[in-house]
Amino acid sequence: MSSALTDRLSRLVKQMRGQARITEGNVQDMLREVRMALLEADVALPVVRDFIASVKDKALGQEVLGSLTPGQALVGIVNRELAALMGEGVSDINLQAQPPAVILMAGLQGAGKTTTTAKLARHLINQRRKKVLTVSADVYRPAAIEQLKTVTAQAGAEWFPSDANQKPIDIARAALDHARRHYFDVLLVDTAGRLAIDEVLMREISALHAELKPVETLFVVDAMQGQDAINTAKAFSAALPLTGIVLTKTDGDSRGGAALSVRHVTGVPIKFAGVSEKIDGLEVFDAQRHAGRVLGMGDIVALVEQVTANVDLASAQKLAAKVKSGEGFDLNDFLAQLQQMKSMGGLASLMDKLPAQMAAKAGQVDMNRAERDIRRKEGIICSMTPLERRKPDLIKATRKRRIATGAGVQVQEVNRLLNEFEQMQTMMKKMKGGGLMKMMKRMGGGKGMPGMPF
Repeated sequence: MSSALTDRLSRLVKQMRGQARITEGNVQDMLREVRMALLEADVALPVVRDFIASVKDKALGQEVLGSLTPGQALVGIVNRELAALMGEGVSDINLQAQPPAVILMAGLQGAGKTTTTAKLARHLINQRRKKVLTVSADVYRPAAIEQLKTVTAQAGAEWFPSDANQKPIDIARAALDHARRHYFDVLLVDTAGRLAIDEVLMREISALHAELKPVETLFVVDAMQGQDAINTAKAFSAALPLTGIVLTKTDGDSRGGAALSVRHVTGVPIKFAGVSEKIDGLEVFDAQRHAGRVLGMGDIVALVEQVTANVDLASAQKLAAKVKSGEGFDLNDFLAQLQQMKSMGGLASLMDKLPAQMAAKAGQVDMNRAERDIRRKEGIICSMTPLERRKPDLIKATRKRRIATGAGVQVQEVNRLLNEFEQMQTMMKKMKGGGLMKMMKRMGGGKGMPGMPF
């Protein structure tokens, strides 16, 4: 959805340069492009109609303010309406209840409920400092209980055992009693799903809701589900008093119409979005920031948060002090920089949050190839001895052949890595000598970081 809307609106802005006013004619041109982009993104037709009507009402006859061109003004209107359609701002999760606060996870099989349950547990532990217990009431899907046990351990939460021979309602009662007796703040209940809506599923989850009286009932939906998401949302909304939506797999496809369709149909806010398969790949959903991403404006706030959360500040300060003191920048330091980039979620994840213009420049690089290149460099350095990493000058022909064999690469790859390391080492020496500003000016002139793809 992001790429389609961005491309179409960028073309429209160029076409409208020089026009002094937003007119019915250029509004119709823009709305046609937006309508096509939304339909291509699998947004449900009723949602598209309402959205287009809202934008048209606000755009017609609007004066262009200050230095804004009509194209820029129209993009601003679309941005505001997208944010409004997705809920405007952040809707936080409600934990104001006598502990344990119960959160019920609902949705179809395959939407990612079990993984999302563990991701939410991780979020509540790290961000809200809560003591969290998870339990699986899914007695139908093979290995569902064991899967929740595994991902709960990864999240750092506690897991309540259940058995496929038990009834879901009995599992829920036992887990709630355990959570009360052991002073848990939050109980996350993973429920069963089906491949399609059926009466048995709805009766069961309604009974669980009545028994547990959860403070939050979250509807987990696959962002790639497309047009069918609206039917699923209607069925769950009719059976349960939903309080929020969790979008999963938002990193898996450029289309994402479910984000707009489900919010519109249920009338409840989108609270979280799954942005990666990792256990920490769950973001609090911010409608304004997500609308900016859709329109190619990027999400610099999320980028800063991602970098800050994953960068090892102690290591960075240690490296800075080492460079400042004049100590040699060695291959251990080079390896640490590569590993820091991996911990930030990879290049593709970082690029996704850049504004479209900057991302397009970086997009000239094949990100998959660049990430493979980083992993290859990491393998080469890991094939070296500790002494070789500290003193790269020792690495001559015989050692290069041994390192290449150990890393499964050609000797030329080892030579290339050593050359890039030498360039970075030279750069670090210039930083010590007060030449940082000169170096930055040269990089601004088109020379990128040695060893990096851009």
